[in-house]
Amino acid sequence: QVQLVESGGGLVEAGGSLRLSCVVSGITSIFSFSAIDWYRQAPGKQRELVATISRSRSTTYADAVKGRFAISRDNAKHTVYLQMNSLKPEDTAVYYCHTLSSWGQGTQVTVSS
Repeated sequence: QVQLVESGGGLVEAGGSLRLSCVVSGITSIFSFSAIDWYRQAPGKQRELVATISRSRSTTYADAVKGRFAISRDNAKHTVYLQMNSLKPEDTAVYYCHTLSSWGQGTQVTVSS
């Protein structure tokens, strides 16, 4: 069974930075072959895809975060990261890690203006 545990959220002022982590267990033998996504869901809005990293480490980003966020992975640690810079109040949301149809519990990011 795949388990994902996110951490690193918190309260930050606009313009600040946070680094989210997602530790994946249960698929350690195939982790390096799996694409991993970060999603977010703001209050009253649908969950949206923020970033994806493939097994070859190619990355894609939502237009809203391009140039500010960076997704990376450490296959040895079974961990995926989301470095978030120049944060804006509209980045406030619960951030979720996703792979192989499984979701983490989410981590809250709040950006104050």
